[in-house]
Amino acid sequence: MAERLAAAAATLRASGAPAPPASRGARTSRAFFPNASASPSRARAGIRAAPSRLPQKARAVRCTAVAAASDATQLKAAREDIRELLRTTHCHPILVRLGWHDSGTYDKNIEEWPQRGGANGSLRFDVELKHGANAGLINALKLIQPIKDKYPSITYADLFQLASATAIEEAGGPKIPMKYGRADVTGPEQCPPEGKLPDAGPTSPADHLREVFYRMGLDDKDIVALSGAHTLGRSRPERSGWGKPETKYTKNGPGAPGGQSWTAEWLKFDNSYFKEIKEKRDQDLLVLPTDAALLEDPAFKVYAEKYAADQEAFFKDYAEAHAKLSNLGAKFNPPQGFSLDD
Repeated sequence: MAERLAAAAATLRASGAPAPPASRGARTSRAFFPNASASPSRARAGIRAAPSRLPQKARAVRCTAVAAASDATQLKAAREDIRELLRTTHCHPILVRLGWHDSGTYDKNIEEWPQRGGANGSLRFDVELKHGANAGLINALKLIQPIKDKYPSITYADLFQLASATAIEEAGGPKIPMKYGRADVTGPEQCPPEGKLPDAGPTSPADHLREVFYRMGLDDKDIVALSGAHTLGRSRPERSGWGKPETKYTKNGPGAPGGQSWTAEWLKFDNSYFKEIKEKRDQDLLVLPTDAALLEDPAFKVYAEKYAADQEAFFKDYAEAHAKLSNLGAKFNPPQGFSLDD
């Protein structure tokens, strides 16, 4: 597996393929991370996977039987392969985004699975990948698919969330209290409708964040803590409509050069995001309207200032919020799920 990952990394570094075109309505695209914040993915757009490896509609038949708990032994082995993938490709941001965008479609007002959305592996299908908020995530699928092929007794839903949590931890972030056993949807007709994820620049940023995250059953503390994941990654204007084409922090990569990051060390998970948006002292760092709202809204500001001053408090609350997000809408088998660290 290590050789395959190294070969994939070499292909990515050598690729000169252009980024996917900006999705419809660039500045109104919905995303936890704006469309290319995890911009090392752009360098990986040149992966040439065999047709049978791509998680497209043709794969739906193979996935129809996947409804049981993942195999714990295979999940543990997959975690090691994800760690190797992270070391060789620096794809931490896009793997975080992959897990978040699969789970973040959840609607607490809908009881039925999978109509309620959430962490169910639906993001592997074309119809959802083509949602504006998911521009570029095909690159994450191409990275993760060899691991799924190697470990067929794990679900996409679990793999996406495993990759996201592992990326946070490997970037220096907190240990996420994860559980596994998520069932996959079986076909593209079970994908959620477009428009479930947050906008980067809505008219009323604080109100918009609450509208979206309250629909998921999350609260103000969760909103601010999860926003702290912008410590990772970059935004590319050609995809999302946000950010500069290049800054002093991004002109040399790693991965494809360019984009604008929220923090100077944009592959390191810490509390610098909150410090930077509070100070607003560096014009080479990105502050979106939804970022600025964290220090403009009185209720959000309490948490944002706390996290800027206390990284340990941020890590604690972030780990709890990330675990909540990763479980949204999931159908577990066994019903209580299971841990890889028992």
